[in-house]
Amino acid sequence: MHMEQAEQVLMLVNRIRGDHPCMGVREIYIKLKPQGLGMDKFEQFCFAHGYRVKKQKNFRITTDSRGVTRFPNLIKGIQVTAVTWILVSDITYYEMSGKFYYITLIMDLFNREIVGFSASKSLRTEDTTLPALTLVKKNCGQAALERAIFHSDRGGQYYSNEFKKLTKKLKMINSMTQETVYENPHAERINGTIKNSYLYAYAPGTFQELQKKLRKAVNMYNNGKPHSALNKMTPVQYRTVCSVDFGK
Repeated sequence: MHMEQAEQVLMLVNRIRGDHPCMGVREIYIKLKPQGLGMDKFEQFCFAHGYRVKKQKNFRITTDSRGVTRFPNLIKGIQVTAVTWILVSDITYYEMSGKFYYITLIMDLFNREIVGFSASKSLRTEDTTLPALTLVKKNCGQAALERAIFHSDRGGQYYSNEFKKLTKKLKMINSMTQETVYENPHAERINGTIKNSYLYAYAPGTFQELQKKLRKAVNMYNNGKPHSALNKMTPVQYRTVCSVDFGK
């Protein structure tokens, strides 16, 4: 397994254990099916990171000294006052018909609008963060993304060479959590909302249906869900009322 996938696998194992506290590592492997990692090595990999027993509280990733790219946390304590200033992203799993798929969402922190997303069968960068950010470019316009901060957890899909090339091309600034996987609460919360409030209710049965229902969920969330933090307006309404245009 490529090192860029290792931390994301750990994060997903952690979340699966949160949903299924008694699920064994081998059961998790059967569902997750991580590419490039056999069952025995996956089991050793998980045990080495403390998954022989129940999920650890305050889970921390300690595999930091490997020469990979890290970015500082640039959004801590910042009050967001403009659209496309700070974008936050996270990857989560979606279980369907006994198989695991992956949902990548990118949200504008100013008005909580989902501006990029993808559904994928793998955790590869080209299936997760690249198509999601490419959609952001399409939806927001490249000019609006210049100097925007892109904040994420420390999953490998956010510091792979392909992803860094794209953010550099878009003149975006990379930002990452520093201590724990829980330093990206808005992105984690929106993933939970799309999964629990929309996708589970839509009940897609195939991957193609999942892609279609994800598009519907994003549309319903952006245009139909009022937020108390947005003066009880939807994300799109709030952006419109604030007279902030994606192209500016």
